[in-house]
Amino acid sequence: MWSESDFQTWAKSQKRLIMENFYRVGRKRFNSLMAGNKPIGGKWNFDKQNRKPPKRNLNPPDALWFEPDPITQEVINSVNAQNFPTYGKTEPFRWAVNRHQALQVLDFFIHHRLPNFGPYQDAMVTNEDTMWHSLISPYLNIGLLQPEEVIKAVENAYHQNQLDLSSTEGFIRQVLGWREYMHGIYIYMNPDYSQSNWFNHTQPLPDFYWHAEKTDMNCLLQILSQVERTGYAHHIQRLMVLSNFALIVGVSPQSIEEWFHGAFIDAYDWVMQTNVIGMGQFADGGILASKPYAASANYINKMSDYCSSCAYNPRKRTGEGACPFNFLYWDFLCRHRDQLKAQGRMSLVLSHIDRISDQDIQQIREEVLRWRSDNIPEHTT
Repeated sequence: MWSESDFQTWAKSQKRLIMENFYRVGRKRFNSLMAGNKPIGGKWNFDKQNRKPPKRNLNPPDALWFEPDPITQEVINSVNAQNFPTYGKTEPFRWAVNRHQALQVLDFFIHHRLPNFGPYQDAMVTNEDTMWHSLISPYLNIGLLQPEEVIKAVENAYHQNQLDLSSTEGFIRQVLGWREYMHGIYIYMNPDYSQSNWFNHTQPLPDFYWHAEKTDMNCLLQILSQVERTGYAHHIQRLMVLSNFALIVGVSPQSIEEWFHGAFIDAYDWVMQTNVIGMGQFADGGILASKPYAASANYINKMSDYCSSCAYNPRKRTGEGACPFNFLYWDFLCRHRDQLKAQGRMSLVLSHIDRISDQDIQQIREEVLRWRSDNIPEHTT
């Protein structure tokens, strides 16, 4: 939607490239959810209403899937016959493969998922791979759908059916905001952006990213198994579990980006380099995001039901049964405290380190080294 030259013009006029500012300009430019020069509902952003943790007995509608057509089945059979040592499962394959099917998925989302998309878009639930998400990112990225038509269809449904504004705005922000912003950043930045490594992380990727059954952490097991089956996970599963874990472990940004690129059905250079290296790993030092998306088990316990069926205790930082997310998170903050001080939004979090005794910090470090030794044999200290 934004041409390369138009994005560059906007970017050069900014002191910092902040997505929210870009999004508001885009809303005005494309007259999306606008009442004159003001946003419908009097607010640009309803994100605070769209962060509900999952309650019991959530029942999102089943996704719209398709049986393989003859050409698709022929390709599946051909791949299976070669017995390639590839990642993931070839069957069942149920994604759309043509524009007609992609339009059906968009229509299904608008009528059956969009009304409840907003409140639980960040929630994660066992055996609910897709929740209320649209599942149209592969079709947008490959060109079966166009972002303009998607936004217009969603906005028309909002006006015609009096849909919830927070759900409508939340979805449009994903397309008109984040998607356009990430594409613009990819084109605007120098070619060496993909090699960014602000934290100088060098750890290899744990093998369980490629073989889900090798982890005993339930959140990772659930999501990685899902990715192996479908090539898909929604944005919070990607950002706050898969990418977050790689960040606090200290995995090389290029290694985790390479995995995302190989594992996901909607992967392209411009998608993964910005989302993983910039947003997920904070490897650009804050060009794209205002703080690292690093979190302990507390976030996952709040926003999912994974922890209730896990062998690890999300409330323990160290000791027997302590969740690795916890000691890895605090070790990450301690290791990079000096660098993170410059990030204004990190001040409160970093101040909590002062409440941890030297003995506890030493124990955290020992548990991290033990975990790395057990899970990344070729790890570095």
